[in-house]
Amino acid sequence: MRIGRREFDMGAHTYVMGILNVTPDSFSDGGRWNDRDRALRRVERMLEEGADIVDVGGESTRPGYTPVPAQEEIERVAPVIEKIRENFDVPVSLDTCKSQVAAAGIAAGADLINDIWGLRRDPGMAKVVAHSGLPCCLMHNREQTDDREFLPGLLEDLARVAALAEEAGIARDRILLDPGVGFGKSYEENLAVLRHLEEICGLGYPVLLGCSRKSVIGISLELPVEERLEGTLAATVLAVAKGCSFVRVHDVRENVRAIRMAEAILHG
Repeated sequence: MRIGRREFDMGAHTYVMGILNVTPDSFSDGGRWNDRDRALRRVERMLEEGADIVDVGGESTRPGYTPVPAQEEIERVAPVIEKIRENFDVPVSLDTCKSQVAAAGIAAGADLINDIWGLRRDPGMAKVVAHSGLPCCLMHNREQTDDREFLPGLLEDLARVAALAEEAGIARDRILLDPGVGFGKSYEENLAVLRHLEEICGLGYPVLLGCSRKSVIGISLELPVEERLEGTLAATVLAVAKGCSFVRVHDVRENVRAIRMAEAILHG
């Protein structure tokens, strides 16, 4: 898959997407990078540590988050995307579920749209992505649980999201899927996602795992958010072993090293 000016070999390697939240209230790093100069220094550091792509987000999606108006989100992300494109040679992902923000981000230079609602929250999102020709990452999310058995329901929902994208004119080879750890799921269901990553990869689309510092790790290890690195690394190694194409993480250097070691063991 081509993202920006870079070709990604999805079947041969697990790549690292570094998180850049330009927000005041994200669950792990809110307020740390919402100054433009600090954001650019953070990008520089992530690239030095081995990030393959940078994911820019302007709205916190932590539990209980306060939605941000589209214009405010644009004012947070568009200037940062422009500056990243001016100063660094790295693909830029935009984390948004709003078509207006996606369009502005694409105009600013975004190379991928990362939608936590899988094109289903904003009816204009599919058209914006399809018209741009850019790849997209579509996440499993839900506002409420249902009576279906969890794993078959998850796989059915992800297949439906991918089909929706293709029906809208987004090419199959432009679609990544994210099983949505931490979104609309219980603790036990989040663990089930991790146990069954190979089945999610079996849907035939590249898979991105976003598990970095999340509550499933905090609950499992009884640790606060700033002490969840080891748990994140365990999930990353599992993602490598089960065939995920990307991991989305806060701690780039450590995850890059974990991936290199896991791939050395698995592939020689």
